[in-house]
Amino acid sequence: MAGLKDIAPFEISVAAYPECHPDSPDRVADIDNLKRKLDAGASRAITQFFFDPEVFFRFRDELAAAGITTPVIPGILPVSNVAQARKFAGACGAHIPEWMDGLFEGLDDRPAMRQLVAATIAAEFCRRLYAGDVRDFHFYTLNRAELAYAICHLLGRRPKTETAR
Repeated sequence: MAGLKDIAPFEISVAAYPECHPDSPDRVADIDNLKRKLDAGASRAITQFFFDPEVFFRFRDELAAAGITTPVIPGILPVSNVAQARKFAGACGAHIPEWMDGLFEGLDDRPAMRQLVAATIAAEFCRRLYAGDVRDFHFYTLNRAELAYAICHLLGRRPKTETAR
């Protein structure tokens, strides 16, 4: 990363794992690895997705205790397909709470309703993070920009419009 910053003032984001990288031997090694990436010149870290705000808050506390002050942005995955999310979670070591299954039960053939449930869950999740002083979010859109747009709308964020001339 330092070599890139010698070329130009690049903004570099690196991955962080609030629930520990699946190949990491333990939390300490995982945080040490993140610290090395940040110390090498990363501008910020973006987390793998997770579904419990407390996971992020504990992670943030662990990073502070390790002396990490670089911004860490929570990665938000709006889930409209639980089976697909479980597959992703299995690959990256993220835990999907059981309560999510119940919210999507019976909606397999109702994509619009799944989108509504997904946007509502993600917006509430972001509200809880915001209440814990989180101000920036990274949405994993999976080519579903309309879902991220709906979440932002639910959070009160609107596009800036040009002023009349």
